[in-house]
Amino acid sequence: MVDLSVAVDLVHGGRWTSLRAGAREWLWHRAAGRASVRPGGPFVDAGGLEECLPTVRGTPDHGYVWSRPWRAPGLVEGPDFALRRSVEEVDGAVVASYALAAAPGFRFVWAAHALLDLSPSARVVAPTGVVARVFPESGPWRAGPWPAPLGTPLDVCGPVDGTAVGAILTDCPQVTVLDGESLTLALAAPSGQPVSVALWRNLGGWPAAEPYRSIGVEPMLGKVFDLAEAGDGDAAVVPASGVLAWRLTVTAAG
Repeated sequence: MVDLSVAVDLVHGGRWTSLRAGAREWLWHRAAGRASVRPGGPFVDAGGLEECLPTVRGTPDHGYVWSRPWRAPGLVEGPDFALRRSVEEVDGAVVASYALAAAPGFRFVWAAHALLDLSPSARVVAPTGVVARVFPESGPWRAGPWPAPLGTPLDVCGPVDGTAVGAILTDCPQVTVLDGESLTLALAAPSGQPVSVALWRNLGGWPAAEPYRSIGVEPMLGKVFDLAEAGDGDAAVVPASGVLAWRLTVTAAG
């Protein structure tokens, strides 16, 4: 294992700005005016890792918390919830621990929206046969077995080809990214909560006006991007205690 270090920016949405293993920076970035964002504004894709809650797509775009200043050591409030997070370096790993306080029965989708700096030959490794839902720009999702849920392999990141696809590997608590070195993201949550990994493979297909290449590998609670589209079992649910806790562990190897 290679020791990981992390840096976060509480002022700008609790965003992870660096995830470094030795000389390698795993997080991708782009110049995008992130400092000018205000609560309620449209999403600004600057890379790094954004915290998305209580939705990813939909309203508000990428959720409430990414655009709001957090209070130290790691607290942000939405209109009907409060999220606490600690991010620590533990025995070479980065461990992010979360606790969401809200009314019992509160439904939400959360994603650690991590955009990674990956070569075209990089691969996303998950158990073969995991059900992956593929989400078009509009219309219903379709599902099939990983790594080629609709016939086209999605595990190789690939060069720019003008496409963009979003998918969610359902009931999948862990994936590993192989790109010379390896990065493993593992999510732990209470039994019954929907633990998944989202994949955003943008190979110059988005946005239409000025497309660029970006690869998102995003541990999440939920099975859909838009909370408004969540059916039974598709969203995380706050239990009777009024608090739901979960943990993300990231490790690297040479």
